[in-house]
Order: sequence, then C-alpha cells, then structure tokens
Amino acid sequence: MFDERGFQNVLVENIAEAAEVSPSTVYRYFGTKEGIVLADDFDTLNEAELAAVIDVTDLAGTVRAIVARFEPKPDQHNPEGSLAHRRIRYFFDEPSVRRSSYEMLANAVDRIAPILARSGRLTTTEAHIKSSALVFGYFSALEQWHRNPAGRSISRALDDALGVLNRL
Repeated sequence: MFDERGFQNVLVENIAEAAEVSPSTVYRYFGTKEGIVLADDFDTLNEAELAAVIDVTDLAGTVRAIVARFEPKPDQHNPEGSLAHRRIRYFFDEPSVRRSSYEMLANAVDRIAPILARSGRLTTTEAHIKSSALVFGYFSALEQWHRNPAGRSISRALDDALGVLNRL
C-alpha cells in the first residue's frame, strides 16, 4: 500500500481493513504505521536469543551476519524491489519513519550494551559506546548505500563503514 499510494496517504485504518483486522490490532502489534516499516526479526528476539546472536569477540562479524539475514541474494530477480530495499528507502525518504528509526536504534543499543558488558570484556560505559558506534554506524552505512548504491551490495557498504569505525 505504501508503494502504491505513498506512505503519507495510507492510514492505519486502510492497513487494518486490507489485513482484515481491527485498527486496534495493528496498533497493538506495531504501535504506528512507521512501526510496520521498522518491524523486523531483531525486535522479536528475547534477551537469551539476542545474546546467542551476538559474538562479543567479533562484533563486526555479528553485524555482517545480521545484515546477511535480510539482504537480497545476488541471484534474486529485481533486488531493488525486495522488502529490504523498499524498507531502507522508507527509512531515509520518509521523515516520520526516519524519526521513529532513531528510537528503534536507541532501543537496540540499550538491548545490546548489557550483553557486551556481561561478557566481562568491556565496562558498562565502553559497552554502551561500542554498541552505539556499531548500531548507528550500521544505520549510517545503510544511508550512504541508499544515497549512492553505485552497484554495491548493502554488505559491501557495511564493510566500508566498519572499516571506517575500525580506523577511528
């Protein structure tokens, strides 16, 4: 619906009607229509599942693995039309989605930092800073890729961004 009508022209009521549920059900699961765009598997992981995904000895590899879960495969027909690419477009082209994404990123930092701190390798402050750098660095990499894809995959843009973070 967002692609067909434009994000601003779609109401939660329209979504609920198309999904044959009540608007309150949409609000209960997603909060807002921005939440529909931003929802992903990461959100549904409980603390133990999230801890199992995070390799505290290879955080860059962890981010790469998470990205690989949703990036279109090279042989996919029309990868630009994939859900991942369409969602990224909304992240950066729709102001309300972009604002909501910052809250989602801050929540991700708050979920990841304690796991890093519990590893014993980082202090609480270091874990929060490292988590912030990775999460917001990842988002910045997505934005740079979106603004200038130049035939690069999302993973390649992420590798470039992680290289920048490592040099810093």
